[in-house]
Formats: sequence, C-alpha cells, structure tokens
Amino acid sequence: MKTKAVRIYGKNDLRLEEFELPAIAEDEILAKVISDSICMSSYKAAVQGGDHKRVPDDVATNPVIIGHEFCGEIVEVGAKWQNEWKPGQKFSIQPAIGYRGTLMAPGYSFPNIGGNATYIIIPKEWMEEGGLLHYDGEAFFYGSLAEPMSCIVGGFHANYHTTPGSYIHDMGITEGGNMALLAGAGPMGLGAVDYAIHCDRKPAMLIVTDIDDARLARAASILSPEEAAKNGVKLLYINTADKTAEDLLALTDGKGYNDVFCYAPVKPVVEMSDAILAKDGCLNFFAGPTNPAFSAEFNFYNVHYASTHVVGTSGGNTDDMKESLKMMEQGLINPAAMITHIGGLNAAVPTTLHLPEIKGGKKLIYTGIEMDLAAIDDFAKLGETNPMFAKLDEICKRHNGLWNAEAEKYLLANAKAI
Repeated sequence: MKTKAVRIYGKNDLRLEEFELPAIAEDEILAKVISDSICMSSYKAAVQGGDHKRVPDDVATNPVIIGHEFCGEIVEVGAKWQNEWKPGQKFSIQPAIGYRGTLMAPGYSFPNIGGNATYIIIPKEWMEEGGLLHYDGEAFFYGSLAEPMSCIVGGFHANYHTTPGSYIHDMGITEGGNMALLAGAGPMGLGAVDYAIHCDRKPAMLIVTDIDDARLARAASILSPEEAAKNGVKLLYINTADKTAEDLLALTDGKGYNDVFCYAPVKPVVEMSDAILAKDGCLNFFAGPTNPAFSAEFNFYNVHYASTHVVGTSGGNTDDMKESLKMMEQGLINPAAMITHIGGLNAAVPTTLHLPEIKGGKKLIYTGIEMDLAAIDDFAKLGETNPMFAKLDEICKRHNGLWNAEAEKYLLANAKAI
C-alpha cells in the first residue's frame, strides 16, 4: 500500500513524499492516520535532524516519519494481535515509552510510523511495549490531544506532600486544598483547569493567573467559575500585572497554596510561585525553558522550616494517557481549547519548521486532506470566498469558538483529498 508522509532527512529537511509500505508481518498492524497534533518536540527534531537524541544518525539515507500526537483507524491486523485488535477500531498512540529503555519512539525513530502520514505500520516494538491504545471517542482530534493532555495529568500525579514525622511522600495534589495555576490562561493551562475541576481529586479553590485581560476573559468563557462551582471548586481568574504574592496569599487568609503550577519559564513567575506556597506546598515547574541556563530564586529557609518543595514534569506515562482518553470518551473533559489552527497534510512541513513563529495553541493536521494551515479565528474571513470555511466558522461559533466533532466530520467530508 502507498502512503503519503512527511519524512525527515536532516536538519530543517522535511519532505512530503509518497512511497510504498511493505506488507505487514504477523506481529504488526496497518493503520490509517486521521489526525496529528504538531508538537514543539517535532520542531526540535526537525531543526536538529540526526543530532536529536531520538532521531537516527543515518536519516539522510534512511528517513523517518515525523509527528507523534496522532489518532486513526486500524486497517489490517497481523495474526499475533487479532484477539486484541480489529479493523475499523480507533486508536491513539503513546509515543513516550522509549523502546526497551532506548529513546526510540514513533514520530522520531521509525521509517514506517509517525503522525504526519496517511497510512502507517505499527511495528512489533511498539505493540510489545503496549504503546497502541484503544480509543472509543467520537472525534479523532481528541485522540491526538491525549498525549498533551496526559502531560497535564502526569503533572497532577507527580506533585507530592509529606506527613510530619514520616518519610513517605503522598503522591498527587491535595484534595480540598488551595491550588494556583500561574500563567495558566493559555491552551495547556486551560487543559489543566479542565482537569482540575473534573478529576477525582479536586482542590477546594483554584486561582488562574495571567497578565492579559482578554485571555483571562476567554478562559472564563470556556471554563467558567459557575461550571467549577458545580463540581465543588471555587475558581478565580486573576490578572497579576499589578498584583503581588501578598495579594494572592490574602485569598487564602495567609495560609498559602498547597499546589502551585508554573506554566511559564519566566523568572518573576517562578519566584511568585515559590512565594505563595503553603506549608508543605509543592511547586510544579511545568514550563520547559529553552535556555539551559535558566534559573530563579527559591526560598530555602521555607524548604527547611516549612517543608516546601519543587518538582518538574514534562510528560505523562501510559496510565496518564489512558486516563485522559477515558475522560474524553466520557465527556468529562474537553481539551478542544488547546487547538487554534487546522490544516491538511500539505501544511505539515511549513507548520513544523515555523512552529515557534505561529502564535496560538495546538496546530491540528488532518492527514487525508489538502488544506493550508488556517486559524479558527480566521474562518469567517476565509469564508467570504470559500463556502467550506463559512460553514466551519458557523459550526465553531455554535461551539463557543472551539474546534469540535461536528466541525471535524464536516471537514473530513468536504475538504479536498490529499
């Protein structure tokens, strides 16, 4: 079977090509990719080429398919897996396992599996690692968001607290405690708010900060304080442009925050995160800095006398991803707010190579169609000359401006095939 896929040949050398896939072996699975969410990690792989730790050194002669946040349908199942998988089933991929302790992963290391492709072969290596996950949700794009959502879930699970006199760490956020998401009104922050108010271990109070009123207002329209209150959480959106740590502490009667998540690698934000910690408070530095020398002050007096501590997380494990998929299937969370742009497979190369320059959140690629990358906010303007975008704009506006299952179905039925 022929596939069309974006392959990496070296630094800044991505090519959309058509080539023949081999017949699958008895321990492999042939699958159709429907959607792939482009991650900053793919940009890093693209610009580093063979120097990237996950990308093979010989990509110039043995290219690999790029993209790792993907979802699709099973097409053909090798004999070994026929009791577990059937053609037509939806799937999502856990790309972060690392084959047998190595850094090899789909979207970085394999010639026939990656997200930016029409058809792929899921190799025995990934089947044996349990990296192919069942997904029964309505929309494919949720399956693509399961990996970034699992990073959020993993952060909540990685936080820990202590009991005086005991050396045992109690893992997870403090149920019924105070939580703060600093610089949390962006796409990933909204995913964290969604999870915080709908997971099985909720805070009693959650504050979300930013320095942009429009971004905070948009966040509140998507995940409202009223919705949070229905789930037993007091949710406050706060502009900290003119606020101090003391202002935030006052909201807790001076007790502080049990769990603080820092969503921006900015020195003052990190230091404010530290300053508002409660006794035994845990600071999760979620934002990955690009500067390897990035640093900020941390109050070590409080580390010693108030048991404050810090963790850093950058990904989720398979259980985190399964939890994300299950919650999306059940309609408990809706991470659609992460998505700001939609495109076809032809848009994957320029989008990946210029990802840091394209503002907004997640860029979602539908691999079976041809469509230049378009911001959801631009659908109305594009609709003045293209009826398809006019319809997509109308659908998205009925869903509070968010990408949604109805829009996905319409796009897949009406867009030009690649």
